[in-house]
Amino acid sequence: MPNDRILSGLSLAQKAGQAASGEFSVEKAVREGRAFLVIVAGDASDNTKKKMKNMTEYYGVPIYIYSEKENLGRCIGKEYRAVAAVTHPGFADSIEKQLKLVSQLNREEQAWQK
Repeated sequence: MPNDRILSGLSLAQKAGQAASGEFSVEKAVREGRAFLVIVAGDASDNTKKKMKNMTEYYGVPIYIYSEKENLGRCIGKEYRAVAAVTHPGFADSIEKQLKLVSQLNREEQAWQK
């Protein structure tokens, strides 16, 4: 996790009280319209990924798959967390920019490997 801007941003959002973690809390935040970004751990179950994907599509909330449950939980001061949501638009925009950058770099890397 050293120097990971995405997890650092999520950590700051949690410290500011602008994050929700855990399936139930994230689901509630999305349904209430408080979530501006959802992050699902890459090692979360397929059922969790599908459930979150369907719900965020319905409510129009951006969703990204990133990191692992252990790292996601550790950055917000908890144990393992499969899902986290950011409930502040400023934090969400900042984290989403970093997620898009990482996503673009991964696509470019995959293109070079072909």
